[in-house]
Amino acid sequence: MNRTFEHTTIILAVLSALALSGCSVLPMEKESYEPPPPAMVNHAPPTDGAIYRANTDVRLFEDLKASRVGDILTVRLAEKTNASKNSQTSVSKSTEATIANPVVLGRPITHKGDPVFGGSLAGENTFDGSGASSQSNSLVGDITVTVVERLANGNLVIRGEKWVTLNQGREFIQLSGIIRPNDIETDNSLLSTRIANAQITYSSKGVLAAANRMGFVARFFNSVFSPY
Repeated sequence: MNRTFEHTTIILAVLSALALSGCSVLPMEKESYEPPPPAMVNHAPPTDGAIYRANTDVRLFEDLKASRVGDILTVRLAEKTNASKNSQTSVSKSTEATIANPVVLGRPITHKGDPVFGGSLAGENTFDGSGASSQSNSLVGDITVTVVERLANGNLVIRGEKWVTLNQGREFIQLSGIIRPNDIETDNSLLSTRIANAQITYSSKGVLAAANRMGFVARFFNSVFSPY
């Protein structure tokens, strides 16, 4: 009996060690938000008898807006969501049946004055349920991003991040998505509500963030795998 218990303990310890080592070996997938390298412009050789050179034109009557890979623009974060849901259900059911005592030759069948076959049946079921849920989020600020790709239809793929170190913590904002050049304002800015497939991340790292994070054991007992 003791030998079986020791073997079981060793097997469980080995499986736990393998599981923990596997979790530590798995790479953490993280999207790269590094800006792309600046695109090199190949200047065409000068044309004999002319002062114009391709790829060196200066547009005097247009606003300076991001339009090429490597250009930057400012995104004005104006994210605000507010959702609420209420539900209520009420169900009731009642059943009642009565069986009359039979009469034979004009006399009911009784035993010591009590009906033998007569009776009644009644039942009732009720259910009441209600639920409510609400959530609101708000994110306001500015972040400058870089154009990383120009699509065939002229839309621009943007990506960027901002890191701010405050005392013992680091806060960061990461943003990526697709925009239309026509949505860019004259001051080379854009509202975040105009970004398609937007992925906005706002989080922090450091001592303060770790203090607000639930421990491993507590996360297990608050997960769906907990038997309690």
